[in-house]
Amino acid sequence: MKVRHALWQVGLAVSLSGCATTELATAPQRPDQPWTPNVSVSGEILPGRPSAQKGLTIPAGYSLPSNRKAVEQGRSPELVEEKGHPYALAELIDVAQSSNPQTRMAWDTARDAALAVGVVKSTYLPFLSASVVGGWSRSWGRTTNGSLDVGDYGSLNSDGTLRNRNSGSGEIQTLGLKWLLFDFGRREAVMRAAREDQVAANVIFTGAHQKIIYQITIAFYAHAAAARQAQLAHIAVGNAKRVQAAAEARLKHGQGTIMDVAEARQATAQVELRAVQSDGAERSTYLALLTAVGVSADTEIALENVSDRHLTMEDVQLSRDVVRQAVARRPDVLAAYAATKAAHNRIEAARASFRPSIFVSGNASYVTGGLNLTSIPSATSDLSSTLNVSGNRFSTLVLGGITVPIFDGGLRSAILKRAEDQEDRAQSVLRQTVNDSIQQVVTAEDTLHTSLAAYEASTKLRKASQINFDASLTAYQSGEGSITRTELASNGLLDAEINQSNAYFASLIAAAGLAFGMGSLG
Repeated sequence: MKVRHALWQVGLAVSLSGCATTELATAPQRPDQPWTPNVSVSGEILPGRPSAQKGLTIPAGYSLPSNRKAVEQGRSPELVEEKGHPYALAELIDVAQSSNPQTRMAWDTARDAALAVGVVKSTYLPFLSASVVGGWSRSWGRTTNGSLDVGDYGSLNSDGTLRNRNSGSGEIQTLGLKWLLFDFGRREAVMRAAREDQVAANVIFTGAHQKIIYQITIAFYAHAAAARQAQLAHIAVGNAKRVQAAAEARLKHGQGTIMDVAEARQATAQVELRAVQSDGAERSTYLALLTAVGVSADTEIALENVSDRHLTMEDVQLSRDVVRQAVARRPDVLAAYAATKAAHNRIEAARASFRPSIFVSGNASYVTGGLNLTSIPSATSDLSSTLNVSGNRFSTLVLGGITVPIFDGGLRSAILKRAEDQEDRAQSVLRQTVNDSIQQVVTAEDTLHTSLAAYEASTKLRKASQINFDASLTAYQSGEGSITRTELASNGLLDAEINQSNAYFASLIAAAGLAFGMGSLG
């Protein structure tokens, strides 16, 4: 009987020890072989070992099955195009406030920071817990103490030993209390750090919106520039065809040569190639704009034409005080500053952990039946066990005391040192952020100056190029000019128009960059 019992215990131990390693069957079996997933009929990858499903084909090799649920759940919303109403930049920004995932993530982060403050506030309040425990107990044993009364403990064996058996069942109801009364400022320091973290999260939320506004503005103007360049390329195709028609007409009337016609056709083909490339760039920037807004990339909408706005050529000069005031309201600077304050409060909390703590605790219990326990273990590590439950029926216990930390193997010292290092790192991040912000503002100001000057110069160049092309084409049509001169004038006009368009939109982008750098883009 004893041998069978021992074998049963060994078998149970072996079977339990294999439970953890059996899950290796759900992992890839070899490092150089593809993994076979467990796939449902709908194509969703499930935990566990692969199982055969009727009518289901699992892709071979390293291709995974398609799961349409993942696409539908993560699909971005689509914009509905209103006939005759192109979307303006402000409207796209409004859509992005709710559609772009970055705003949602920043909002959730800010809410988490607020809840973290609430968690710290809850530590000032007492913690109450109630539990109901029911069970059954049985005990038996032997003793050779002949002085015991057999009638109270059990029965006497033939060898003179006392055999005792006890069993019982019952229910225990308890109500526990834990309350940290005073900790010499540790919770207060943690509270201040949590509130500074909340300020930083709220600032970052505002910064996320500013960043999205800037990204959409850049994407909108980049697409407008690409659309304008594609439009100019198609206009240039028309001009090239006019030159080609003139060369063919002169050849037909015996005034030109076949070389002029060939040169004109070559120029037309080159401009057509540039038009095709410009159309591709326009489409790419359109998709980038939809992605920045946070809507589906297969959305088809019309956009407002902003290529004919008037640019103010007045030069902008920012003083040092204006730059510093602008940097002082940037979200990244304010968030970094709040992070330094939070880090300083964590140092205070770490120092307070070296001081005593005053607490009060207690519990009340009511016992029914025949159970006799000294404590009830807790089901979680967050709660302490319930004491003083032995005896009959109702019992209470109230304790108060002071806890003085003496030795912890250097744990608190390490936490304090880490908090000091984090504060030093936060200070360094703040200095770096301020320096980078000042550089960004000054650079954006210089870029705006350069873009406005380039736009002014390119406007003059475009006017001169238009006059040169018109004169060259007229002269060639009248038999006085050359095809080469006319083609050069046509290419020069296209380059001048593209340069003017690029300088125009570069000025708009630079203005948005300066507003973003100064923290005033809203």
